[in-house]
Amino acid sequence: MLAARYDALLFDLDGVVYRGDEPVPGAPETIGALRRAGARIVFLTNNSSRTPQQVSAKLGAMGMPSPPEEVVTSATATADLLAARGGGTAFVMGGDGVVGALTDAGLQVLDGEPESVDLVVVGIDDDLTYARLRTACLLVHRGARFVATNADPTFPGPRSELWPGAGALVAAITTATGVEPEVVGKPHAPLFHAALHRAGGTNPLVIGDRLDTDIAGAAALGWDTLLVLSGVDTEEELADSPYRPTYVAADVRALLLDDVVRVTGP
Repeated sequence: MLAARYDALLFDLDGVVYRGDEPVPGAPETIGALRRAGARIVFLTNNSSRTPQQVSAKLGAMGMPSPPEEVVTSATATADLLAARGGGTAFVMGGDGVVGALTDAGLQVLDGEPESVDLVVVGIDDDLTYARLRTACLLVHRGARFVATNADPTFPGPRSELWPGAGALVAAITTATGVEPEVVGKPHAPLFHAALHRAGGTNPLVIGDRLDTDIAGAAALGWDTLLVLSGVDTEEELADSPYRPTYVAADVRALLLDDVVRVTGP
């Protein structure tokens, strides 16, 4: 089977194993079969709103029991990167996943309307208010380093809907300040490296639904990829895209097959 050709399987979450609060058809059975076969599995996601513990609980509720240690989010990768640089004070526009990751890594998160901070860190924020957006912009104007957990403009919701992602919030701050952020999540390398380190392999396969993040980022590292059409991107978008996956399939059930379609050219 396809999965057996690799020593680590790095799964995106939204649009790959679930959409909103529903599992992608066949995902629970596939993850179970892969575990029985001894596959090394890690989930990596640009969604920064949930902690690894919350993601673990969500997967378990959908019939895919997975320990928090198998979950690497853009928030945890961002926190580890900033802590390695010395940490500092941060104003966060993001959910519990971002705040918790930064706090656990030793950064001081300031709420309210601080006069100054070292960092403005932005992720998906379900509780966004204009006041918090204004504060983030003012702090960037005053010299805070602008860091984004990811820049996805959308993410897949239920009923094939696309909901605004962290990239929409990042764009608002960039528009107001003229400052471009440092982005940690896919397609940038830090999140991929963190996931492979967690898995412990050397020959990974990245499974994702977005050509411009999952596929482009892994391909830039020389890693093989499987594009699944259960999330954001479609066959039509693949035909027009400069980013080429190694394989393409309808969903993750292809990992259990031998005859998966290989993409050979532009």
